[in-house]
Amino acid sequence: MTKADLIVKIAEESGLTKVNAERALNAFTKSVENVLVKEGKLTLTGFGTFQVEERKQRTGRNPRTGAEITIPASKVVKFRPGKLLKESVKK
Repeated sequence: MTKADLIVKIAEESGLTKVNAERALNAFTKSVENVLVKEGKLTLTGFGTFQVEERKQRTGRNPRTGAEITIPASKVVKFRPGKLLKESVKK
């Protein structure tokens, strides 16, 4: 599913126009981004939790040459689904 497909689904489910559904989706994604940057965690009860986690520096291999390389430390966003989402997907 693409973002455009999701906008159509949101418009159908909510009765919004596609333009307003796109605005709502963009506002949601921007809000999630802002919360993760400032607080590092966002919990949507029943749906799941987005959390920023630190990855430590580690050693890897260049797949082309096989040479050992250092992969720098970084921050990544992880998602853990909530109970209701897990149950919905199992059906």
